[in-house]
Amino acid sequence: MCTSEWLPMPVGLDADRWVTRRGCRTVLVVVHTLVSGFRLLDVVDDIESDPRIQVVFTVAPDAFAHGVASMLRELGALVLPWHQAVRERFDLAIAASRGALHELHAPVLLLPHGAGFGKTVRPGPGADPTSQSLQVYGLDAQRLLHNGRVIPAVLALPHQRQLELLEHQCPPAVPVARVVGDPCFDRLVASLPHRSHYRQMCGVAPRQRLVVVSSTWGCDGVFGHHPNLLPQLMTALAASRFQVVALLHPAVWTAHGHRQVLAWLRDCREAGLMVLDPAEDWRGLIVAADVVIGDHGSVPVYAAAIGRPVLHLAPATAGATAAGSAQALLAERADTLRDDRPLLGQILAARPVDADTLAAALTSRPGQAGVLIDREIYRLLSLPALGQHRRPRPVPTPSFSGERAA
Repeated sequence: MCTSEWLPMPVGLDADRWVTRRGCRTVLVVVHTLVSGFRLLDVVDDIESDPRIQVVFTVAPDAFAHGVASMLRELGALVLPWHQAVRERFDLAIAASRGALHELHAPVLLLPHGAGFGKTVRPGPGADPTSQSLQVYGLDAQRLLHNGRVIPAVLALPHQRQLELLEHQCPPAVPVARVVGDPCFDRLVASLPHRSHYRQMCGVAPRQRLVVVSSTWGCDGVFGHHPNLLPQLMTALAASRFQVVALLHPAVWTAHGHRQVLAWLRDCREAGLMVLDPAEDWRGLIVAADVVIGDHGSVPVYAAAIGRPVLHLAPATAGATAAGSAQALLAERADTLRDDRPLLGQILAARPVDADTLAAALTSRPGQAGVLIDREIYRLLSLPALGQHRRPRPVPTPSFSGERAA
């Protein structure tokens, strides 16, 4: 893999001199962050085996792009440097974040990189100047338009109700919107029959309960706003009965560095805390969990939607969660973790939220995301689709072998 030189193949004016297979449609996978990278792999896995398609990757400019190049290197991906990617033409570009997409010369399929659209933002350029209300992040004109032009050729939405939000916030993008469901949720559901395997691979003993502490990035997430929670859990929960795992958003690691984050957690790790590396797929851990403690990020929403008990810690920032979103629904229905009550009793008493209700808030096309997204991809590529009967695959098994020492 090369991230700095100009690659002579498999795209470009002289590429046919060097390639072994000619005439392939070229698909550029635009990876901004580790989080968006995982979402894109769900989609790319379904098309890159097609002999008519050549898939290449690029690392897009983003404040949280650290670690993406290493992830792609581990995958063996062919990576074009960004300065080349914006000068070549592609048959399709697929992205799960929005930055700099207007620079590409390709129709863009844009996916969400989390559990729907659950965060709010102040109106920016392109919004109705008379409106001062918060907007739902990702469905706003500031992120979908450039110089008045709609950036994506297809905007993939998990849920039908998001069309109504789009009509209110960015009407020009409505014609390109497609309700396709949520591939992450579909793969989690496909993984449920293998729960015992995930638990075994996570090192959970038969009589242990697995407690996962999930934190989104930023000062209002668990790791930022409740710095004493993990030490308190390690004191309250006997190692013989509980295995505690910290699952921190990759942006936490990017902002502070692996060494610093692990140093902050040193005492907890010595007491038995396990920490999932941000380059590892987190979803098998959620399938294996007995209880998830989390905030307004995507992980607790997915956990609740597959029936895991969730203890919720509301964001410190008022209005951070979009009204009507799955995140808001979880905050309303999940038990709140109280710091004025014994932690052990709250964890033992944790009960699932109504999983069917959470799932219905996440996706209005359950089990169909892979087929529906593939349909849009092949339509944009002007190719007949393959794999119409492909089922969602179980998620990868998480590994803790790569945890770095502080």
